[in-house]
Amino acid sequence: MNWKPKAFKTLQQKARLLLKIRAFFLQQDILEVNTPLLSPYGTTDPTIESLVLSYQQRDYYLPTSPEFYMKRLIAAGSGSIFQIAHAFRAEEVGKNHLTEFTLLEWYCMGWNYETLMQQVHQLINECLDKTIEIPTYTYAGLFQQYTGINPLTISDEDLRKRVPDNLADLDRDALLDYFLSIEIMPQLKSAGWFFVKDYPASQASLAQLKADDPTVAERFELFHNGLELANGFSELQDAKEQLERFQQDNQKRALNKQQQIPIDELLIAALDSGLPKCAGVALGVDRLFMVLFQLNDIQEIGLH
Repeated sequence: MNWKPKAFKTLQQKARLLLKIRAFFLQQDILEVNTPLLSPYGTTDPTIESLVLSYQQRDYYLPTSPEFYMKRLIAAGSGSIFQIAHAFRAEEVGKNHLTEFTLLEWYCMGWNYETLMQQVHQLINECLDKTIEIPTYTYAGLFQQYTGINPLTISDEDLRKRVPDNLADLDRDALLDYFLSIEIMPQLKSAGWFFVKDYPASQASLAQLKADDPTVAERFELFHNGLELANGFSELQDAKEQLERFQQDNQKRALNKQQQIPIDELLIAALDSGLPKCAGVALGVDRLFMVLFQLNDIQEIGLH
């Protein structure tokens, strides 16, 4: 039996990367925080499943991201903050997926998603020890270039005609995810670093919609050779709208026969008290490490 953790050989490299990340934020006067791992609230997002721990007849959810706790800190007046956190998702382990993984998440006060993209670019340059170009696609532009589809205007009926019959019952966003992951990203496996921004409003999650075009959200993702590394946005400040989105998530979950997730009332109360204008992003540290050190399997990073 091989009892040694697979990532034993990469311990020092990962430690140096984490030191570099911390130095990047501390130089910009961004405060490091630590938030709890157990919460009575999970994520309602139908595309993400939380791990649940039962103790003394109560359910606690392990965080898929520290976002909700961090936003409560921001609403309380913390200012710009970052965290290197353990996160958990109930999904199949694979070459690019771990059940337990490391997330770098941060929020900058007064910024929007465009300014935050520039900072993400700076962080990547810092981690690479060189300056690189990172091109940006719009979500709609990416679809039109690689599939000929306009994802913002195509009808559900026409969208379903383009997918295999066994997928025709999926909702619109699931169909768009199919095109993105199965048809588009394989064509970008040698594209290097790139951003995708301006996702459909239906995929806004906790992002604001664009004031001049409410069909899209102020949201971006960072990719390397088709692998997603980061997801960020201009943060939604409207408590009522956020509550409605959480409720819509649970309605989708009901249709999909997924577990209903308790809505984080403390987050809604924090938003209601007033969340400052800010932008935030979560970046997968393990995936970043894979890319930087040209590893093919994320298992080489986690101490499993």
